[in-house]
Amino acid sequence: MQGAIARSLPRRINFDPSTFSPKMSSITEPEEAKCHTYDPQSQPPKFGRAMRKYFGFEQGYVNLNHGAYGSQPLPVAAECAKISAEIEGCPDRFMRLTYQARLERSRLLVANLIGAEVDECVLVPNATHGLNTILRNFEWHEGDIIVGATTTYGAIAKTIQYLCDIPPHPTMSTFSIQFPTTHAEIVANWKAHLSSIVASAAAVSEKSKVVAVIDGIISVPGARLPWKEMIKVCREQGVWSVIDAAHMIGQEVDINLSEVQPDFWVSNCHKWLFAKRSCSVLYVPKRNQHIIKSSIPTSHEYVSPTCGNFVGQHEWTGTIDFVPYLSIPAALEFRNWIGGEHKINEYCHQLALSGGKRLAEILGTSVMDNEKGELTANMVNVGLPLDGVPATLEVDGFLKAQLLLEWNCYAAHYVHGGKWWARCSAQVWSEMSDFEYLGKAFTEICKQAKEKFSKN
Repeated sequence: MQGAIARSLPRRINFDPSTFSPKMSSITEPEEAKCHTYDPQSQPPKFGRAMRKYFGFEQGYVNLNHGAYGSQPLPVAAECAKISAEIEGCPDRFMRLTYQARLERSRLLVANLIGAEVDECVLVPNATHGLNTILRNFEWHEGDIIVGATTTYGAIAKTIQYLCDIPPHPTMSTFSIQFPTTHAEIVANWKAHLSSIVASAAAVSEKSKVVAVIDGIISVPGARLPWKEMIKVCREQGVWSVIDAAHMIGQEVDINLSEVQPDFWVSNCHKWLFAKRSCSVLYVPKRNQHIIKSSIPTSHEYVSPTCGNFVGQHEWTGTIDFVPYLSIPAALEFRNWIGGEHKINEYCHQLALSGGKRLAEILGTSVMDNEKGELTANMVNVGLPLDGVPATLEVDGFLKAQLLLEWNCYAAHYVHGGKWWARCSAQVWSEMSDFEYLGKAFTEICKQAKEKFSKN
């Protein structure tokens, strides 16, 4: 049931928006008027409550779940509205004459940020789409092995399962990760696991391949993995490395893919980078672009499996809303104005550490991390006082409804290692009072849940 809670689709909750009136909020004072523009020469406000005026949150809503869907700054939304108006003003001019150059600018900016060449980066709707593009382009054979983990994101775990369910039936191998643990232990176990897998594949055929899907920062638990070291182990073992970096760009600085050299890498720009939902970067180094024979869906630019044209195939895969891809320049300009990547991430990381500690104190639980603090980036995982409460979708739905409809706040919750946890995302608008309010909410909600669902 642990996996079902962590990976399940949201439980349906009957909800009439017209009747919504939350009990309370930690933000009781009137908020400043929303700001849809800014002067790039002006001094930005300090991080914390003053930053909320640049985001579209409802009055009083406490958002500690930024990592799930991202949060677009209002100035970025305003720029997107301008682009949309331009498109509607003359769709043919935009689609036929101006779109391609602007798309290339977005790709260039992202490539510079992650330390890659521009023609190694294309934009796709989301990380799940990008990872499916990679995995479905491999030519699978009997005896091949696809390696996932017990913490692999649900949609990607299902993609691996699907590929193994259909001919020619490659084999799925699952690497077990149990938190809290250390990066050194993960790397040691990873090396041992791959050694065994590679030997098994070789016993079937010398041509058998092993492809490993590695999280950079896991969805749940929201924990950092030693992905760079794990790539190195893959390289030593002759294993293809596919990095699910859905939560990475905007949450980890100095990524430098040209130095790390993963075989494939995908990250969402709409989560931590402030681009419009949904937009993701797919990185494929030139040495591996022959693997990606077709975009998904197949493009007008497809010629043959030997033609290549990796960038061209991904420039147009059919008519979609192209505005999210073109929002990247505005998102990066806003991030630079408020302080840049290092300043943003330093604030968010320190708040995740201190806020997680405070939340654990309020709840009487603990933070999921080790002595070196290796697991926490800008998302912190805190235990919930739900001992004896089963891991069921009914409990999950109760927690969602209480947080959103009664307390007007949210942080992701899930089960790992037989225990309930909360994953809290720190952002530039967050401050300690948000974690304290969440602690107050969870204290009451967990008490109700134990009375309602406890087996004890």
